[in-house]
Amino acid sequence: MTEIALTVGTHSVLERASLDKLFAALSKRGFRLVGPTVRDGAIVYDELKSAADLPVGWTDEQKGGTYRLKSRNDGAVFGYTAGPHSWKKFLHPPAVRLWQADRADGAFEIKEEKPDAQKTAFIGVRSCDLHAIAVQDKVFLNGRYLDPYYQARRENSFIAAINCSQAGGTCFCVSMGTGPKAASGFDLALTEIREQERHYFVAEVGTELGAEILAELPHREVEGHEKAAADETVAKTAQAMGRQMDTTNIKELLYQNYEHPRWDQVAGRCLTCANCTMVCPTCFCTTVEDVTDLKGEHAERWQKWDSCFTRDFSYIHGGSIRATPKTRYRQWMTHKLATWIDQFGTSGCVGCGRCITWCPVGIDITEEVRAIREAPQSPKGSPTGDKHGNT
Repeated sequence: MTEIALTVGTHSVLERASLDKLFAALSKRGFRLVGPTVRDGAIVYDELKSAADLPVGWTDEQKGGTYRLKSRNDGAVFGYTAGPHSWKKFLHPPAVRLWQADRADGAFEIKEEKPDAQKTAFIGVRSCDLHAIAVQDKVFLNGRYLDPYYQARRENSFIAAINCSQAGGTCFCVSMGTGPKAASGFDLALTEIREQERHYFVAEVGTELGAEILAELPHREVEGHEKAAADETVAKTAQAMGRQMDTTNIKELLYQNYEHPRWDQVAGRCLTCANCTMVCPTCFCTTVEDVTDLKGEHAERWQKWDSCFTRDFSYIHGGSIRATPKTRYRQWMTHKLATWIDQFGTSGCVGCGRCITWCPVGIDITEEVRAIREAPQSPKGSPTGDKHGNT
């Protein structure tokens, strides 16, 4: 292939076989490879050894409370949508030891846990998840208190994004302005093109490091029809969203409907299982646990994922502030779509649809917003307006 000068924003063509060379180039630079693979009846994110570990020829079918893995006959490498895992699993792990302490000579020796500086390459990051990572950057890096553990993982990451070639049954990234095309936050972005006799990727350079990696792979300048095929792939995906959410004045809508009867209806179905917060790529709530050995000579402090759906999460002296499913679901959805905007300047929802797919009873956040919008409350708290939300 004829090489071209690579700068940020440059588009090139990689043939299907170059994926192996991409893996090799990243491994040579000391990156641990993490990406999608098939395991336990789902497409999950885990450590990869080579491109052969990718979910070639697999896709998924998603609806409210339903996930099914299905085979496909076109050999697509990234022909699936968001699964049960997000990259939060690696950047903000479920359990992190903060320090250890050992008793010695009547005193304790504290050993602080050093941040994990291992270099990690994330392969196949969707646009919705790029936006989710950007949200967590605001929380952990740009707030009043910096998280050194998150910072170390983030600064040592390489992101190879993938522009979506199909939309899932619960996806609504278009509504949230977060996809399906990656616009920023990546080192390289790939669009997979499958034609009758060709299988290739249109690659976009996002950073200088991305340009350096791409320069080590066989590549050539993209031709007009190839760039058009990539643009058409993304455009078709945008038109095929499984869900929609009207976000017009959504913050004010939820602020004005704290006592809407819809909260009672959804509470009658909600199991408060916390699945939605566990699969959400932006939720970041944690708790701290201290553990000791039976002799009292060794102690550890751990940070672990928690959820606003647990009764203990809002416990203070005298009891839990949010003791009912109604108050906990209202807290989660209102924080995600409204108060998050006041706190961090952005929505806490990226439209990935995971919370819909992995809810055991199929509660749909887009449907809950629609129901409140169609019958909003008056200032005194009684529902008003017609079925279209007009007053």
